[in-house]
Amino acid sequence: MAKAIMVQGTMSNAGKSLLAAGLCRIFHQDGYRVAPFKSQNMALNSFITKDGFEMGRAQVMQAEAAEVEPDVRMNPILLKPTNDTGSQVIVNGEVLGNMSAREYFAYKTRLIPEVKKAYESLAAEYDIIVIEGAGSPAEINLKQEDLVNMGMAKMAKAPVLLVGDIDRGGVFAQLVGTVMLLEPEEQDMVKGLIINKFRGDKTILDPGVKMLEEKAGKPVVGVAPYLNIEVEDEDSLTERFDGKQEVDLIDLAVIRLPRISNFTDFNPFERMQGVSLRYVSHVRELKNPDMILLPGTKNTMEDLLWMRQNGLEAAVKKAAAAGTIVFGVCGGYQMLGETLSDPMGVEAGGSIQGMGLLPMDTVFAGNKTRTRVEGVFGEVQGALSNLTGSKLVGYEIHMGVSTPKKEAKSFTVLQDMVEKHSPVEKPDGMQYGNVYGSYVHSIFDQEQVAQRIIEAIGKNKGIDTSDMTGVDYQTFKETQYDILAEALRKHLDIKRIYEILEEGITL
Repeated sequence: MAKAIMVQGTMSNAGKSLLAAGLCRIFHQDGYRVAPFKSQNMALNSFITKDGFEMGRAQVMQAEAAEVEPDVRMNPILLKPTNDTGSQVIVNGEVLGNMSAREYFAYKTRLIPEVKKAYESLAAEYDIIVIEGAGSPAEINLKQEDLVNMGMAKMAKAPVLLVGDIDRGGVFAQLVGTVMLLEPEEQDMVKGLIINKFRGDKTILDPGVKMLEEKAGKPVVGVAPYLNIEVEDEDSLTERFDGKQEVDLIDLAVIRLPRISNFTDFNPFERMQGVSLRYVSHVRELKNPDMILLPGTKNTMEDLLWMRQNGLEAAVKKAAAAGTIVFGVCGGYQMLGETLSDPMGVEAGGSIQGMGLLPMDTVFAGNKTRTRVEGVFGEVQGALSNLTGSKLVGYEIHMGVSTPKKEAKSFTVLQDMVEKHSPVEKPDGMQYGNVYGSYVHSIFDQEQVAQRIIEAIGKNKGIDTSDMTGVDYQTFKETQYDILAEALRKHLDIKRIYEILEEGITL
């Protein structure tokens, strides 16, 4: 069975996911077979594995860092919030159903055998498992039958590294307070502390580190710097949303929906010099972009109503009428149609009018489409006609079925990569004038796709875009994982972490 080590945090967004990814990369570089694991993930960013199962993107990112194929066993439970008090519950990559927070809290003990089965299966195949916790282990109202923090550490007999975020302040109180709120046997499982996101002169921090070790009774095994590493974020806590709003030569605006999902679809544009990618929540932030992007969402109908109420829908329709390119992905694509109907109550129930920018109707069904796809842009018309012939690779995750009207035209042809034994080509997406939409996530990841979109916009504006080159996004991410590992080797006591891994814990 594999050795295990667990990364827990004092709070959400303390940097657990990134540190776990860095450890996966380091262990892999050192010659070990490594797999990430998180028993329960709450996030709207998800991914479809090669065998058609859905899992959280954080563990996909960590699997990439370890250079292994993402496997649903790495994230057996995924919770995708549908509103403020409920989530879609996905177990072993398939939808179990929607539950309120209270219903899930009462139900989750039934899932412990599934978590144990997934973990033990992975542990039988790998040398090291890097486990990530969720939120904080010191949420005393949630500790009963815990299966994601200390409960998971006990199950895997994994020593714990506890991470605190100094960038948001109060890191000493975070770490000491968390340790104090743990039960004595749980305190014994914490084998090291990590101060994360540090900026400045570490020598100024050294006296505090010594006092922290004395008060917490635990060694500090590293002070990790604030790293501008570009890897895929887990959820809406991402700092991308709080980025600058300055407009560059080519300006792209993403509508920041309340239940935005898979916003990683747009990351490739961030790598392009002279291109601004802005997330906007209000009409005053929209300005006059060259392209408006409507992202995926866990609740298409309610997020469209939110746009309708705050004026963004009217602003997008006005921009489209003036010739601005509008591109919707998944839920954003569904919004662009004429009607959205939910007869089975998959989302909010009932029917509403869509934005009316694409001639199609969407009906939400009980079955979720989950598949990996490869394809090509067919005959693309209008402003993005230069996409014709470009290859695309991505995946679909959606509950709805969109039916085009007679005047609608699909512009991509896809092949289902899960059903390789009986490959069937199918049309996807829709275009109408300067409005485009597709169900395919990661549709912009191929270097040529993002590049040609920027070239088309630049040509229309009379701007030379020859310096606005794209990158192969997969290759770019590989360099980022190496940068992450190099930084952590420099700032963490990797020798001591290996010792902690080898020693394990005694229950």
